[in-house]
Order: sequence, then structure tokens, then C-alpha cells
Amino acid sequence: MAIISVINGPNLNMLGTREPGIYGAQTLADIETTLRQLAQQHGHQLVFFQSNAEHELVTKVQQSRQDDIAFVLLNPAAFTHTSVALRDALLAVDMPFIELHLSNVHAREEFRQHSYFSDIAQGVICGFGPKSYELALLAAISLIEQTPRD
Repeated sequence: MAIISVINGPNLNMLGTREPGIYGAQTLADIETTLRQLAQQHGHQLVFFQSNAEHELVTKVQQSRQDDIAFVLLNPAAFTHTSVALRDALLAVDMPFIELHLSNVHAREEFRQHSYFSDIAQGVICGFGPKSYELALLAAISLIEQTPRD
């Protein structure tokens, strides 16, 4: 069993009511429920976290090693385009992660098309709405199961 951390950035607590044409009608709690069930079906544990504060996200990433996290799913939200601090935290812990987004950031405003995370992520999944989370989790599980254990 591996522990997988799902870290969510700012405004994702507003899912379900925030611009449903872009982000869908599911809440973050709905997504969490689905992911917990999926992780459990595959014999893994999920830790779910959301914050609107950059420093709380950085702290959560920094704690990954102590919390025995095997993999991170990261939706940095608006911090995708601004957070060198969050990027540096991921590099510092050398934790494998997948960057994910509900919307297709490449089809949106120009400023949303630059990510501080894509080049250091195992992969990027975007544009599938709440399914982006499920796809990212399945990819993480596959990578975890392919990794030799000590």
C-alpha cells in the first residue's frame, strides 16, 4: 500500500459554483470521494488537501517525506503560473508528482499557458474536468506499481 497525496491550490474549494462552464458542477468533496474509492480499490491510501494560501501548500509538500507519501497529485490552480516557492519545495523533496488541471490550460488565456511545474512533473493531465483527477490517480498508481521496492 502506498500513500498518495492530492494537493489542491487556490479557489478549488469553490468548485461546483465557480464558473461551472469551465470547471464543471462537481465539488472538490465529490472529487475527493471518487478518488478515495478509486485508491482504495487499488489498495492505496489517499491524503487530500486544499488551501488558498501558498505557504500552506509549500508546507504540505515539504512534509511529504515525513508523512511517507509515495506520490503527489498536484493541481496548483492559479499558482501554476506564479509559484516559484511551490516549485522549489517540490524540487527540494524530490517527490514524484503529476500536475493536473480541470480545464485545458493550453486553450485558455496566454498567461495560463505557462506552468512552473510541467518541466519537473512526471506528467501533465489537463482538460478532462473532474476526470483529470481520476486519470492522474490511475497514472500515479501505475507508476508506483512499476517502481521497484527496496
